[in-house]
Amino acid sequence: MSKKAKIIPFEEAFNKLETIVSKLESGELTLDENIQLFEEGIALTKGCRDQLQTAEEKIKTLVKNSTGEFELEDLE
Repeated sequence: MSKKAKIIPFEEAFNKLETIVSKLESGELTLDENIQLFEEGIALTKGCRDQLQTAEEKIKTLVKNSTGEFELEDLE
């Protein structure tokens, strides 16, 4: 049985990443705790990257066409 990853909001994931970095930088954790936090951070980073990529694909830019009218254009 595969475990499906839970998608959390970008802002929440980013805040968790900041907390993880602070804990890792503290130097107060055991090796096992550091490894566990590092693995969690990698998973959160991948989720954030995926969400940013999805958002980028949705972004549209409003531009004036040759007739002077505004139209939506995909971000390249």
